[in-house]
Amino acid sequence: MIEIIISFALATSILSISPGPDNIFVLTQSIVNGTKYGLATVFGLMTGCLVHTTLIAFGVSAIIKENENLFFVIKVIGASYLIFLAYRVFKGDSKIVLSNDTINKESVFQLFKKGFIMNVLNPKVALFFLAFFPQFLYSKSISTIIQFYTLGGVFILVSFIIFGIIAVLAGSISNYLKHHSKVGFYLKWGQIVVFVFIAIMILL
Repeated sequence: MIEIIISFALATSILSISPGPDNIFVLTQSIVNGTKYGLATVFGLMTGCLVHTTLIAFGVSAIIKENENLFFVIKVIGASYLIFLAYRVFKGDSKIVLSNDTINKESVFQLFKKGFIMNVLNPKVALFFLAFFPQFLYSKSISTIIQFYTLGGVFILVSFIIFGIIAVLAGSISNYLKHHSKVGFYLKWGQIVVFVFIAIMILL
């Protein structure tokens, strides 16, 4: 159980550090508006993750309870989606582009709301949670709903810490990325390894 949760937390940390629309958005908002505004964005994003966790917890738990064969199909689809994500990352550019030309000054609440809406209304997040979370269920005796909320809590905590660090150290991180172009390459392959490894775990 502990080993699975630690593996989940490690995978989450690698994915949170890797450049994506969410952490790049937090970084640029923090650079332009300040740490407080970056953290407001983080709170919004993590609140959205709680909504996705709830949907997965009750939806997938019901499927497991009613039909284990259907759950197996979901696992295979999840593995296929993770392989697809790995391929998308592989084909994508490893350069980390930071642009704040079009960023407008917004209030703390506006940025919280934007982060929340960005997360909740993004179908890719829902698909990712559906593919990612069921692979780390760690017990046959504990309620799957409790397990999903535990994984969701770990995901939110780890992501919040990493995104929070990005917000607080935005200026330093931005300067580091500008002077170390190979960072994007390493983070890109970190993502690919995580996606492929979890997909193989499912299929085997």
